[in-house]
Amino acid sequence: MSVLLELPKELRSAFKDPFGPVYTDADELLSEVDGPLIAVGDVVTYHLEEAGRTPDVAVVDDKTQRGEIAEEISDALAETDRTVENPAATLTEEMLTALMEALEAEEPVRIFVEGEEDLVALPAMVAAPDGASVVYGQPDEGMVHVPITPEQREEMRDLLSRMDGDVERALSILT
Repeated sequence: MSVLLELPKELRSAFKDPFGPVYTDADELLSEVDGPLIAVGDVVTYHLEEAGRTPDVAVVDDKTQRGEIAEEISDALAETDRTVENPAATLTEEMLTALMEALEAEEPVRIFVEGEEDLVALPAMVAAPDGASVVYGQPDEGMVHVPITPEQREEMRDLLSRMDGDVERALSILT
């Protein structure tokens, strides 16, 4: 496992506010989605699937807010296509490569993360095509919907480039 990027303490505040509108109703959120759908988080993925839409890419870690998820959610998301290692507050080469392969797949892909998937929304927003939607959980608020535009992608590339580590290698994987 090769850690490419690590979130420095001084950058953590940049992730406190949601990067898009927050929804508590999956049907309402899905009414705004008309392209590829990338979900980051177990509870988000569960709610989207319960609303009838399997994400094209789902990244789960069997946790919510660093605690165990409900057994009902865990059971519903038990089937995964790929397992990768990604420690907390990092992005590994394995994670970024798996994300890119999933985005290119013809069928929906669910990636299980041993460690933590919280930061995966950031590279997903960099790598997703225009018109795609990245949805991730905002603790105690709901699901954040980020429609991908060139401007959104550039903002996320900038955030990613401010992380510690091999930014050049990370960006080369994501483009």
